[in-house]
Amino acid sequence: MSDRVNDIIVQGALGILILFSVVTWAIVAIKWLEGVRARRQDARFRRALENENELPAPELLRNHVGPTARVAQVAVTTWEANGRDVSADQASVPREILELNLRRQIQKERHTTEKGLAVLASIGTTSPFIGLFGTVFGILHALTSISSAGNASLDVVAGPIGEALVATGIGIAVAVPAVLAFNYFVRKLKVQAADLDDYASALVAAALSSTLAASRPFRSVSGEHHVHQLNKGSLREAASI
Repeated sequence: MSDRVNDIIVQGALGILILFSVVTWAIVAIKWLEGVRARRQDARFRRALENENELPAPELLRNHVGPTARVAQVAVTTWEANGRDVSADQASVPREILELNLRRQIQKERHTTEKGLAVLASIGTTSPFIGLFGTVFGILHALTSISSAGNASLDVVAGPIGEALVATGIGIAVAVPAVLAFNYFVRKLKVQAADLDDYASALVAAALSSTLAASRPFRSVSGEHHVHQLNKGSLREAASI
């Protein structure tokens, strides 16, 4: 293989690694800013909640954005459409619909947060091999140059071999930040998903509680009416005697 081809391969490997490094740090910056914004939005929404054990008011949802607010919006919209006028013993189907819609929304939030992480994982796993690939051809080029020079002394060998090994070092230097960033964002993703799952469970419980609370007065009135009818019957029997 000619020296020209070796040079092109080595330079191409180094160029790919530099591109990977730029992409890695761009994704890290974007994901970090997105995470900070989402956490601030969620914290602002939770501070505005009067009680997390109740469904948020529609007016509150219109004034807030963020993952938690969007999950709450799905809960309120779904329950208004399916579970608002049902009795307690008819709430099983609306509850299943609510849980399904909440799971879908949490998955949407998860997919949004996951964007870019696959790229980080790919860069972290492939960069060392690309660097090693460049090193192999760099060493071949160095050995060819040494053979042409007809001198195998340490001074002649050390320089070209050292330059060839730079590609492996760059590959590792690109891979380490990508892997660390990937692990960091995956951990944040799991924490966010767990928080959304907990809040979704609280929303389901709040929706069911609102249905029970709405059905209690009806049952109470029915019970009082039944007692009143019994009392009237007792009075009639007493009068007939």
